Amino acid sequence: MSGKGRKIFRQIAACYITSLFICFLDQFLKFHAEKLLRSGDSRPVIENFLHLTLVHNTGAAFGSFGDRPGLFVIISVISVIFITVFLAYRADKLGFLEKIALCFILGGAAGNLIDRVHLGYVIDFIDLRVWPVFNLADSFITIGAVMLIFSMMPKRTAGVNK
Repeated sequence: MSGKGRKIFRQIAACYITSLFICFLDQFLKFHAEKLLRSGDSRPVIENFLHLTLVHNTGAAFGSFGDRPGLFVIISVISVIFITVFLAYRADKLGFLEKIALCFILGGAAGNLIDRVHLGYVIDFIDLRVWPVFNLADSFITIGAVMLIFSMMPKRTAGVNK
């Protein structure tokens, strides 16, 4: 393997390890949320700002389309496979921000996919009181999506597009 090939391999491995860590951390926190709370229970961490509230979400974001949990398993499987393959074949063409964004999305999607397959729903527990209850995987998916959108924005230097 050439020096460039090893570098790309290390970058891809780092992406997968990052994604696995995100997935593991998400599952770890969900496991403990389930042990700490009963469905619908809420406990304040920071009164009127951050609560732990256990919700079993069969739908997509914010519980929408909860009557189609199988559809979200299929979408999640396709997303995980697509991002995994895309990273493997296109990592050398991606910028650092794009790689991190895809790693975040992959790790979050895998974390929620495990819930959907294993439990039939996603465990949500982070409650900011002004937003629907969510989990760590949702946070990483959202942050990754924002990073990916930001990375696609045209770069400007001194008022001139590159």
